[in-house]
Amino acid sequence: MHPHQMFQRMLKFGCGLAGVAIALLLIPPSALADGGTSPEFYPQDLLQNALEWVESLGVLGGLAFIALYVVATVAFLPGSVLTLGAGVVFGVVLGAIYVFIGATLGAIAAFLIGRYWARDWISQKIAGNQKFTAIDQAVAAEGLKIVLLTRLSPIFPFNVLNYAFGITGVSLRDYVLGAIGMIPGTVLYVDIGSLAGNLAQIGAENQPAHLGIQWTIRIIGFIATVAVTVYVTYLARKALAENLQ
Repeated sequence: MHPHQMFQRMLKFGCGLAGVAIALLLIPPSALADGGTSPEFYPQDLLQNALEWVESLGVLGGLAFIALYVVATVAFLPGSVLTLGAGVVFGVVLGAIYVFIGATLGAIAAFLIGRYWARDWISQKIAGNQKFTAIDQAVAAEGLKIVLLTRLSPIFPFNVLNYAFGITGVSLRDYVLGAIGMIPGTVLYVDIGSLAGNLAQIGAENQPAHLGIQWTIRIIGFIATVAVTVYVTYLARKALAENLQ
């Protein structure tokens, strides 16, 4: 076996093992005991408890929070709870920095899992389909713009998108640079969280003071959603037209 193939198989096995380990760490024993139907397992409560633990760590809390965000991103846990909580625990500036670092690292981890776990399989499935191959190549060529626009839009689910980009032809470089698009939403959500005052109020009903910020997020997201939809459609049509000539 070629060394590169051996490395890929080892990486896939390691990713799978890590995924199982993360799941076992996050699901409480009581949920496993009754087949996972226990009403005691609430991801939001789990993350809020984790945030309280992070808050108690003092200067090490930032590193613990980043690690927690990476795990939550890979494990499909709601990152909004952590983002809002960061505003309470660290304030707007440090909170936004920690969220951005944690979200970026978590997104890269999920991207690599998608790339080395599923990309080969997808490539084999579309190998004989010239249309899909052309579209995949076109999207890869404009990867930075597409990633950037989707990061600006809250409509595209963050955790799912991380894995989805991994099975496309988008390069890791463009994918990482596209994380810049998360900055506006990150700052605004951390700011909303800082207004809560304490972790117990995270996820409570929105206060009127938050409405201006939320509408700003919605407007930016709407514009980005329209832009990425139109742009990807244009690329797909162009790729098909060139391929079918």
